[in-house]
Amino acid sequence: MKLRLFPQEPAGLQLLSQMARQILEATGTLSEIFGAPVAEHERLVEEMHEHEAKSTDLHFALLTHMRTSFVNPLPREDMYALSRFLNEAMEKLDAAGELVALYKLDRVPKRAADQLEIISRQAELTVDAMRQLDDLDELEDYWIEVLRLAKRAERSHRTWVAEMLRDMKSTQFSRNRDVANQLVEVTKDMRRVATQVGSIIVKEA
Repeated sequence: MKLRLFPQEPAGLQLLSQMARQILEATGTLSEIFGAPVAEHERLVEEMHEHEAKSTDLHFALLTHMRTSFVNPLPREDMYALSRFLNEAMEKLDAAGELVALYKLDRVPKRAADQLEIISRQAELTVDAMRQLDDLDELEDYWIEVLRLAKRAERSHRTWVAEMLRDMKSTQFSRNRDVANQLVEVTKDMRRVATQVGSIIVKEA
């Protein structure tokens, strides 16, 4: 028997899915920033800011929706937590792009691309998962996979920091580490989204 909450308006789930979509699109923009010459950073960072602004707008739209809807597809506290974690992930992704521009980094280590690949996969999975929150039987694999990806990201982060410490001068290391730290925090926020979904699955079981 499918784990399904009683029928609700899907608008809230669509808003959550759209927030995850903004993260996915922002990873593409950040990938461009990593590969772009310094002269292109300002334009691309402005594009990142637009993704962040859209995410914030969706976050507040969801809050308004929850206040004005008689029923919601999930308990309000769960929907709020999911929205907050997604928005915080977007803010950190935006910060990573801004740091590259502020520090005028013309080369970013290859491991940055590895981390972006993980974030992109987490976001892809989350886009679909947010739409399926009224059918929880389908989401256990999502929960497990995002956690697995987050653990992979943390291992990659530790290796990246060790490599930079070995190969870079102190100022260069500090600047690149700031970017690395923002990226791994994004993966942790995506893990928080998945963990919140896991808690919903357990509560509704």
